[in-house]
Amino acid sequence: MQSSADRIAEPWGARTPYGRHQRWPTRVDTHLAEGIGPDTVEHWVQTASLLHSDGDAMDIAVADGRIAGVRGRAGDRVNRGRLGPKDLFGWQANASPDRLNRPLVRDGDRLVESDWDTAMNRVTSRSRDLLVERGPGSIGFYTTGQLFLEEYYTLTVLARAGIGTNHLDGNTRLCTATAAEALKETFGCDGQPGSFDDIDHADVIALFGHNIAETQPVQWMRILDRLDGTDPPRLLCVDPRPTPVARAAAVHLAPRPGTNLALLNALLHETIRHDRTDPDYIRAHTVGYDELATRVQDCTPRWAADICDIPAARISEAAELLGTADRLLSTVLQGVYQSHQATAAAVQINNLHLIRGMLGKPGAGILQMNGQPTAQNTRECGANGDLPGFRNWQNDRHVADLAAVWNVEPTTIPHYAPPTHAMQMFRYAEQGSIRMLWISGTNPAVSLPELARVRSILTQRRLFVVVQDLFLTETAQLADVVLPAATWGEKTGTFTNADRTVHLSDRAVPPPGDARSDLDIFLDYAARMDFRDKDDGPLITWHDPESAFEAWKRCSAGRPCDYTGLSYAKLRGGSGIQWPVNDRAPEGTPRLYTDGISWAHPEVCESYGKDLETGATVSPVEYRSLNPDGKAVLKAAAYLTPHETPSQEYPFQLTTGRTLYHFHTRTKTGRVPQLNRAAPDVWVEISTQDAERLDLAEGDLVEVRTPRGALQGRLRPTGLRPGVLFVPFHYGYWDTPAGSAPDATTPGRAANETTITDWDPASKQPLFKTAAAALTRLARGDGTPAPAPTTTASAPTTATVAATTGGPAAHATQDPGPTPDSRKDHR
Repeated sequence: MQSSADRIAEPWGARTPYGRHQRWPTRVDTHLAEGIGPDTVEHWVQTASLLHSDGDAMDIAVADGRIAGVRGRAGDRVNRGRLGPKDLFGWQANASPDRLNRPLVRDGDRLVESDWDTAMNRVTSRSRDLLVERGPGSIGFYTTGQLFLEEYYTLTVLARAGIGTNHLDGNTRLCTATAAEALKETFGCDGQPGSFDDIDHADVIALFGHNIAETQPVQWMRILDRLDGTDPPRLLCVDPRPTPVARAAAVHLAPRPGTNLALLNALLHETIRHDRTDPDYIRAHTVGYDELATRVQDCTPRWAADICDIPAARISEAAELLGTADRLLSTVLQGVYQSHQATAAAVQINNLHLIRGMLGKPGAGILQMNGQPTAQNTRECGANGDLPGFRNWQNDRHVADLAAVWNVEPTTIPHYAPPTHAMQMFRYAEQGSIRMLWISGTNPAVSLPELARVRSILTQRRLFVVVQDLFLTETAQLADVVLPAATWGEKTGTFTNADRTVHLSDRAVPPPGDARSDLDIFLDYAARMDFRDKDDGPLITWHDPESAFEAWKRCSAGRPCDYTGLSYAKLRGGSGIQWPVNDRAPEGTPRLYTDGISWAHPEVCESYGKDLETGATVSPVEYRSLNPDGKAVLKAAAYLTPHETPSQEYPFQLTTGRTLYHFHTRTKTGRVPQLNRAAPDVWVEISTQDAERLDLAEGDLVEVRTPRGALQGRLRPTGLRPGVLFVPFHYGYWDTPAGSAPDATTPGRAANETTITDWDPASKQPLFKTAAAALTRLARGDGTPAPAPTTTASAPTTATVAATTGGPAAHATQDPGPTPDSRKDHR
């Protein structure tokens, strides 16, 4: 029977319990604009979510020529009809009245409306001048994890083979660079080994630094349904915050921030000491076991307990849970990726699975997760700086193969050094070697660390900044040219979620005013620049999304992310499909490495790896010597003390993160009434013990200060680990999206005013969870609680705070599908 629920107050909706090895039941979630009913929807258009990495499939309702709501796609393998709060309500941002609909150009201190010819002529003129005066290294491109595959691929070709620059990266550097690096270090290649379907089969699910309830809410619904069914899984949660995952876990470990590697080395120690390994799998499919065992020999639970400040007995309990699992699924996200020794820690999770033989089987897998909807495409297409198709920049054959696909000389493609990562690009801009920076679909003036420094870089007179976005973000306000872009629902393209599922998103309505799709903008730039191949033909030969997709298929052929068996026709109307899709796997590939390790051989691997402690690149000769047969590499690393630790002046550890109701810097979700009301402003979380010790209470106005800057917010005491402060990173300078930027004396509310310019040596991912901080009360509360949701990890410890609700505007229908056959085994 159809029901309705307030999906702000009940973000994960109603339960549909199911047992282990059964198929997850269908539940179709729908939210339509006021006054619109199913009978008044003119037509439905296929798409998937653009506000997290689940890839939840949905249909867009169109009425009166506008987007009027969404419903989940019942037949899709990822969500079986379910939608999270951002899915259900986020579409409203498309119609926000402050959408950019004409190009803007800088006139002195102001941005003024212009036309496309004027704006693009400024961009191309500066590009040509810089190429003549300073060469391709003077131009950099910084993109996002929210465009479509076709757009990333086009950007990569024009940047790498057109401009010839090595300076190309995405904001995936802040998000999933460590996921990619960890997979390359272990398996020689990027690509998610596991599948969301493994949730249906696992008897133990371990979540390392992954608040899946808020970051991938639909897959949390799946876990909740398993927990309510027969033979439920046991959960291990590693997180300093009392997340919904922690509350449901059989074992919750809350280590001191920055000590993940020590904890994981102890878990490996216990797994080996108790002979909970699979020797046959280790011999057949891995190299490096003896060194790993030696390196963790002294990493006892007692040793780790002193470092992590958690009981040794709890570490042993967690190790037993992992070591005795019949089918173990592990997921990893920002609590590992944005913390100290990120890649080294993520690799140890891979190691746990390899020494236990927990890979390539239903329920036994690893999900080195993504945070953004198309982060996987950024990496596949090379918009993160790597070579497209997971090719190896150190392998001349790979470079020559790519050059043949693009019909250019191999020397055209920069491969003289590692691709420039985002943090280094901003350093080059600061130093003056990069003189033009093209930023598409991201807001570094809020999302990068140490914002005072970022603002100083973006406002240099010598740096020409192009911003391509939907709204006049904090970054766009600092640009020389602003290009209005179309978004989800206004353009056609494909995107791939965190478990390699490819979805097609069709255009439902036109973009506002003169806004253009990112693909059209890139194609326009390439045509104006007249980029040519080696035969003097046009470098970019495609003209629309489908022809761009076909071009990408040729680039992906024979590579790990092989799309050759896909087409728009095949993706339209049914479920998303997991790559690789080719003649050998025409219906997709649920899991990688089902029959050994596929892409680690020295001739085919994407990367020869790095030293996990220093980041030094492993040479081809070293890699061939270590791994001549192409097995998985068991890499060890020693725990090192974080670069910044608490002191008398800065006694707390500050960690930043996200909340269920917002995405990144709120460019879209801040303009959605239901989502913005649920979490309207920044807050600061503190443990109840620390709050009592310091005589602090709910709603007090406090300042968080680090050696780099400060922010102000209302206080929320929670079950957070003592000694730690948490601040959500979503909030920029402005009280409202339409507000104005502050002057230099305005107190900040952005978490990244305080974070440190530091990054992991291997993945180059910034460390947002390692700052030392001081906390000062500015004013006692007036009875108004902190603007933090009560439904999530920020739940208060006092009963006096009213529950977070959304009211009638947040109601969505939940339509159960047919009753599943409980005997159905879909392993």
